[in-house]
Amino acid sequence: MANGQRIAVIGATGAVGQTTLKILEQRKFPVRELRAYASARSAGKTVTFAGESIPVQTLDANSFKGIDLVLFSAGTEQSREFAPLAVKAGAVVIDKSNAWRMDPDVPLVVPEINPAAARRHKGIVACPNCTTIVTVMPLKPLHDLGRLK
Repeated sequence: MANGQRIAVIGATGAVGQTTLKILEQRKFPVRELRAYASARSAGKTVTFAGESIPVQTLDANSFKGIDLVLFSAGTEQSREFAPLAVKAGAVVIDKSNAWRMDPDVPLVVPEINPAAARRHKGIVACPNCTTIVTVMPLKPLHDLGRLK
C-alpha cells in the first residue's frame, strides 16, 4: 500500500464491507492507506487487505482526517451522521445505504448506466439498492432503443 488513495471503509466487518474490501483488492484499486471502521463490538478485531491485517476502529467525528475516499456500508443512521463530516474533512463519500438516495443534491449512480452523474457530486455519491441495480442493467439498452418511461 504505497501509492494511491487513502480510503476508509465504514462497516468493514459486515458482509457488504467485506465484499468491498475484496473487490478493492481483486481490482487492484490503488490504495495508499486503508482504515477499517465498524461498530464498537468489532473494535480491536482485524480485517485483511492485500495480505495485511488492518485493525478495526470505531467511527468518530475525527475519523476522516487525511482520507480521500470513504465507502459507507454501515446503515442509514451512520451515513446521515458521518458522511457530511467526511465531506467537510475533504473526502468523497460513496454511500451504499438509503440515506442519500432521494436527496436531489446527491447523484444516484449506477456506473454502467449513468457514470456522468457522478461528476456533479458535492461530496456524496449514492448507490441504489442491489435489486434496483440488477433491474436497470437490462433496461438501459431497451431504454436507449425505445425510450422507456
